[in-house]
Amino acid sequence: MAHETDPAVLEEVRLKVEKAYGAWEKYRHFPQEKIDPVVERMAAAGREHARRLAEMAVAETGYGNVEDKVGKNYLTAEWLPRKLRGMKTVGLLREIPDQKIVEYGVPLGVVAAVVPTTNPTSTVIFKSIISLKAGNGIVISPHPNAKGSTYETAEVLHRAAVAAGAPEGIIQCLTKPTLEGTQALMRHDRVAVILATGGSGMVRAAYSSGTPAFGVGPGNVPVLLDRSADVAGAVAKIIQGKSFDYGTVCSSEQSLVAEAGLRDAILSELKKGKAYVCNEQEKQALEKLLISPTGGINAKCVGQAPTRIAEMAGFHVPPDTSIITVEIQGVGRSHPLSAEKLSPVLSLLFVPDFKAALDTCEAVLRFGGLGHTCVIHAQDDGHIRQFAERMPAYRVLVNTPSPQGSVGITTNVLPSMTLGCGAVGGNSTSDNVGPLHLINIKRLAYAVRTPDEAYQVPPAGGMAQAHPEREQIAAA
Repeated sequence: MAHETDPAVLEEVRLKVEKAYGAWEKYRHFPQEKIDPVVERMAAAGREHARRLAEMAVAETGYGNVEDKVGKNYLTAEWLPRKLRGMKTVGLLREIPDQKIVEYGVPLGVVAAVVPTTNPTSTVIFKSIISLKAGNGIVISPHPNAKGSTYETAEVLHRAAVAAGAPEGIIQCLTKPTLEGTQALMRHDRVAVILATGGSGMVRAAYSSGTPAFGVGPGNVPVLLDRSADVAGAVAKIIQGKSFDYGTVCSSEQSLVAEAGLRDAILSELKKGKAYVCNEQEKQALEKLLISPTGGINAKCVGQAPTRIAEMAGFHVPPDTSIITVEIQGVGRSHPLSAEKLSPVLSLLFVPDFKAALDTCEAVLRFGGLGHTCVIHAQDDGHIRQFAERMPAYRVLVNTPSPQGSVGITTNVLPSMTLGCGAVGGNSTSDNVGPLHLINIKRLAYAVRTPDEAYQVPPAGGMAQAHPEREQIAAA
């Protein structure tokens, strides 16, 4: 991103925030029965243009592949809105008669949405739908390398929203994306909340902007293949997850961990699934190519096909290769391929026993993936529960490809493209972010007791008097 001061960039930010805010001043008064048709029309437009937008994204960024990007667009334009139907977000949410509490949903205002280059169109569909479902307006800041596809997606959704009755200007997208423009957007007085998806630097900038923010941390996803698993089925699902959009999803599998006794069976199944198993020389070439000496990911390798990555590393793989696998001996800086790779390259770690497998999976998460996602393939529920309790991750997936499970396609977590990593990952939430994170809840609370009925403060130097209500609770 450019760093020089450009008055035109700052003026565009000002004008588009003001336009979105003006539209929101009208939209904030929409009842649920007027908001939901807007969301449905936006979703229909997302589906109608899903393939064209996916083609634009791949052509513009060079990341991933069209078919899987179409799938991501359908996740956000078909599966997400289907799961949101019936969700109350504005006005009366619920009454709790026995508590004498009534809850109302109140929109936040204008959402500033920072969009990555890896998933530009699906992220715009996702953030726009959850923002408008919650009664908010939105201003989108694209990545410079994806500004065309990002802007076009926003325009498609804006036209649909207005056609369904939303105020003109409710969805805005910057056309001059720069670092200073994004920072100005995040700090604007009329921005109520930030949805930040991108590199760790951008997420930190969102949290330090002074505006409430939902940012997401990096993913370095370990997958434990347990002795109790169906090895063939598990390996097929791991390949399915790792190959999805050439590994651009932050929750894609990064390291497969298994007991050494399963090594031969796993390698056999990987080869059946068209995975390429590297030798030592190819492993060293991949280390130099994918990970910089400072530990960063080589951006030229992000979301590239296995054949292209092998070519860049100086060796060749069959044209139908699904993923590239490489056996490594440990986790941490001295083992560069144990890090997140954002490509269809999967590391393999074989260990002596289940305890060592737990230790290794935890180490992978602590090496750049704290709070994000981990996976176990197993039939032994005891091992599954041990894994869940031990791992410092907030999406613990069982017997599913990781990307599809983490975003709610194969599991019942909320469909989302913003996966919180909690405090341990430097995030404000551990949830799959959705519309309910973009509202405030007003509570109408009736008096049900006097202060003296709640508790009594003992007099100075005295003992607290017996309280019948407390005695009843204690007896219960």
